[in-house]
Amino acid sequence: MVTVALLFGGRSGEHEVSLMSARSVLSVLDRARFNVIEIGITHEGAWLTGENALRAFEQGNLSSLHPVTLHPDPTRPGLYVIRNGEGREVLEKLADIDVYFPALHGSHGEDGTLQGLFEMADVAYVGAGVVGSSVGMDKGVFKEVMRAQGIPVVESIIALRSEIENDMEGVIRRAEAISNYPLFVKPANLGSSVGVTKCRTRSDLAEGLMDAAQYDRRILVERGVPQVREIEISVLGNDDPQASIAGEIIPGADFYSYDAKYILDNSQLIIPAALTESQAAQVREYAIRAFRAVDACGMARVDFFLSQTGEVFLNEINTIPGFTKISMYPKLWQASGLTYSELVNRLIELALERKADRDRTVRVYRRAS
Repeated sequence: MVTVALLFGGRSGEHEVSLMSARSVLSVLDRARFNVIEIGITHEGAWLTGENALRAFEQGNLSSLHPVTLHPDPTRPGLYVIRNGEGREVLEKLADIDVYFPALHGSHGEDGTLQGLFEMADVAYVGAGVVGSSVGMDKGVFKEVMRAQGIPVVESIIALRSEIENDMEGVIRRAEAISNYPLFVKPANLGSSVGVTKCRTRSDLAEGLMDAAQYDRRILVERGVPQVREIEISVLGNDDPQASIAGEIIPGADFYSYDAKYILDNSQLIIPAALTESQAAQVREYAIRAFRAVDACGMARVDFFLSQTGEVFLNEINTIPGFTKISMYPKLWQASGLTYSELVNRLIELALERKADRDRTVRVYRRAS
């Protein structure tokens, strides 16, 4: 039996979204194949486990849980409980883990930091590695990589929190040089539309910059594409990634905001998207190219804008996309012939395959004599 550690919560504005994703993943993990250990990460970064840990996080009552840690030393594998004894903390091994499954979104989960810990500990884990996660997470860096690849993206700038606090007027001038309003302001390293503002005026822009700067030190400002269609592709695989059919989001709000995604029930997911054959082929090709360009693996959802004139712009890549049963990532695969439970099983298989490939790497240099 394969032991899977399911991680959720986290030090991110997407903490609550992560709990939703984890609940869906947990519901389809075959207990005849997988022994599942639930690990919740608090807003402060504490790792906690125990019976029904996810339910405890959902209810906000963590008193029954106990702290655990993953040791970065690969010669001390496994998950360790932290116990208090004789005035000091002691590590006691809880279990050996075959695969870590992070259902974490945003900073300290999807941005390469957690993946760095997994790499240090030399464990198998679902999803992209350090490079794919970090490049995919930072919207500014990601757009620069796409430009280098010749993949079209919307015009944008990056402003730092310190610039916003010390020279708001200068940041606004730079932003207004991109295009006429509307402009969109986004934290560079968050998803789920947390901290995103559609700005129609200079005062909107100032407010949006201040709001986004609460969540990140790097803020993206980009041109708003009028009456845009939002197209999404799911990608699955390691070295030979496959793209799903395309889907379209029709937001119930002015744009696909946090409320439109998770609170309101008035957005529409159209599968398959009404695209021409050439448009469908183009977004699938761009999705695979973007996946490979950032060295992603396992899974990703790639989002596009389609303008009224038929122009395609790659918006962003999500290396740990929303994973509820109503999220676009699993729904696109279901429409492509892969059920939700089969998708979860495949992601675990891909994690183990990538670990086996990593184990082939020689880590000791022996000079030829």
